Amino acid sequence: MGAAVGESGEHQGIEHLLLDDHRWAERITVLLWAIAGLSFVAMAIEPTREVIDAFDEWFYDTTYPIKWGPLTAISQGMAFLGSAAFVWPFRLAVSVFLYVKRRRAALSAWILAIMISEPLIGPLKALYGRPRPPVALVEEVTGSFPSGHAVAGAVVAISLVIVLVQPGAARRNLEIAAAGFAVAMAGSRVYLGAHWLTDVFGGVALGAACAIGAAAIVQRYIKAKEPSI
Repeated sequence: MGAAVGESGEHQGIEHLLLDDHRWAERITVLLWAIAGLSFVAMAIEPTREVIDAFDEWFYDTTYPIKWGPLTAISQGMAFLGSAAFVWPFRLAVSVFLYVKRRRAALSAWILAIMISEPLIGPLKALYGRPRPPVALVEEVTGSFPSGHAVAGAVVAISLVIVLVQPGAARRNLEIAAAGFAVAMAGSRVYLGAHWLTDVFGGVALGAACAIGAAAIVQRYIKAKEPSI
């Protein structure tokens, strides 16, 4: 992700950097898009989809019967954290905070990540029309692939670190925590039976690509606007 959100820059003509090295972030973004894209292509091709379905069904049959009360409660709590009822007010609150603090680059990256990721979820679900697992601890009505919770979890967690946290050890530690949260959100969806394993795999890759890619795009724009010395 790179290292850095700077001060707000409200009294300066040039925004501080979101990333230490936007070129490195762009390479990571391309890799993540490639991973997500491969999962989308594999799901679209009948022979590979049959293999994926067989694997997912085996994984579901093996793991879904394993339930533990505290983990079930945590997973249900994460289901709420990934729901529209929580995510959209939270996104709005962060947007207002960044606007009030006049962190223009951070606000742009935050909104751009949302604008890239959210319009993809519904159409992709409709395009693939993948049925969800037969039994789940939560009720869902939309298609299964990709997981919207996994996409949103990755976008929110990774973008939040990029736009709010200053460089240094805390930033590096929180980058790891953000990745861990995205994986935990994805795992909770499989645990609850709301999604197949490959649903959340593609969702995390897509969400991470949108979050890091949005920051890299904004960073490249800022660098292009800097006056040459």
